[in-house]
Amino acid sequence: MQTQKVINHIVQWLTDYAQKSGAKGYVVGVSGGVDSGVVSKLVAMTGLKTLLIEMPIRQKEDQVNRAKEHMKDLESKFENVQAMSVNLTPAFEELYKTFDVHDEEFPNEKLAFANTRSRLRMLTLYYYGQINGLLVCGTGNKVEDFGIGFYTKYGDGGVDVSPIADLYKTEVYELARALDLIESIQNAIPTDGLWDAERTDEDQIGATYPELEKIQKEWGTKSESDYKGRDLEVYKIFSRMSKAAQHKINPIPVCDIPEEYRN
Repeated sequence: MQTQKVINHIVQWLTDYAQKSGAKGYVVGVSGGVDSGVVSKLVAMTGLKTLLIEMPIRQKEDQVNRAKEHMKDLESKFENVQAMSVNLTPAFEELYKTFDVHDEEFPNEKLAFANTRSRLRMLTLYYYGQINGLLVCGTGNKVEDFGIGFYTKYGDGGVDVSPIADLYKTEVYELARALDLIESIQNAIPTDGLWDAERTDEDQIGATYPELEKIQKEWGTKSESDYKGRDLEVYKIFSRMSKAAQHKINPIPVCDIPEEYRN
């Protein structure tokens, strides 16, 4: 990949989009991971107002430290960057008490609360984006957004623009190196940070990003019978998750009313 050309292309695309939209710049949620690290620096390079927000919710200390270190690094290098931390743990705890289900009858409750964390962060980004005249910049990559749908609908999927959604995770890591991000971000193990117990993306998905990328690149040209061994296992994971995520990946279905019914 021609990393510098990709970097320049994304920075120009972000600049043009903000200017055409009449926005002052972008707000980015910074998690301490490589995706948000790359996106936040690309946004900073536009020269437009860039607001970086770290939003811990029962967060692991290493994730918080990486996010703060990265934001401090960008603030020191770009005059247009402002960073802040918004502790969402108290708000989440109130929601946790308010919903008040906590019953084994609902096996998906833990997942629902994990997604609630992501949606609470989305609310926060849009609040600060609106009062500052900024667009919310997404941090999802191609595998997450268009492969297996590994994101929260109306959570981290609730954004105005997605500058790296056409890049595979391995390509995002390439950009991280080319952008000379701090080492802790470049070496961060992918995790969504939505669970009390440490769960990496690989733990949750059952496959690595390079394994998933191989399947996604061949998707539509090969079928299950073309794979064996570990590739077959990953194919089945990808297929199952992709099918389950179509409600996220596809536009919201609209019930079209026949014209004759309007008369």
